[in-house]
Amino acid sequence: MKFDWNRARAFLVTAEEGSLSAAARALCMTQPTLGRQVAALEEELGVLLFDRIGRGLTLTANGLELVEHVRAMGEAASQVSMTASGQSTSVEGTVRITATEVASAFVLPAMIGRLRTQHPGIEIEVVATNLLRDLRRREADIAIRTVRPTDPQLIARKLPAEVARLYASRAFVEASGPFERTEDLARAQFIGFEENMRFIEFLNGMDLRLTERQFGVRTAVHLVHWEMVRQGLGIGVMLSRVAEADPEIVCAAPWLAPFEFEVWLVAHREVNSSRRVRLVFDWLVREFDALPPAV
Repeated sequence: MKFDWNRARAFLVTAEEGSLSAAARALCMTQPTLGRQVAALEEELGVLLFDRIGRGLTLTANGLELVEHVRAMGEAASQVSMTASGQSTSVEGTVRITATEVASAFVLPAMIGRLRTQHPGIEIEVVATNLLRDLRRREADIAIRTVRPTDPQLIARKLPAEVARLYASRAFVEASGPFERTEDLARAQFIGFEENMRFIEFLNGMDLRLTERQFGVRTAVHLVHWEMVRQGLGIGVMLSRVAEADPEIVCAAPWLAPFEFEVWLVAHREVNSSRRVRLVFDWLVREFDALPPAV
């Protein structure tokens, strides 16, 4: 029987993502192309793999049975790719790094610039996202994460911890402040996030008494969140090393304990044996270790 792996991969990622649009984004292809690949696999196998319900997709009984076999094929294909990468002796080629939007925009550029000066043959692709990328599926070679990975196939190096605080523009504080104690923040406007109740609960867990009405502006993108803070729309959160470098920004609650979190550098065990990936991994360890301590 002829079997097209590209169609099988399209089916697998669609099943994992739950919709054609999300799967198309994950595979960096157009939704119509992905839909044709899934439909072609269904025709090739002679079975219906998905029930179409509104904009979502649900696996049929045949799809549920088949997806486990295709997932095993995907893991085997990844092992072939990673073994080949691990045996490579070249220090040229692309290394894909995934990190949060803030780290990608404010922390990594200088590090990557210095790396490229010394190793111009290495090309860096930065995937800036607050979502966790799957290293086992080769969505990235190296990840910078704020939680320690539990997958035994991954190796991790703990980096110096980072801290964040609440910040606002000088103009905002002059117009709305001063904020000299916790009670003063109960009358301030804040910039929120997409899943804002979790953010509010986190802040109120530090003895603040904030309400949803204080979050008149929200965004899912942290870089947009920060630009809104800079332009005086309200109080927001940012890495201290980023905020303290901006002369137009002040700490909105200096008495409040900073938000400290771990930082981990992660790679797949076999991928990390590739010379170019190992070089970038070790370079990032040294660069993060050389950063001034977070305060």
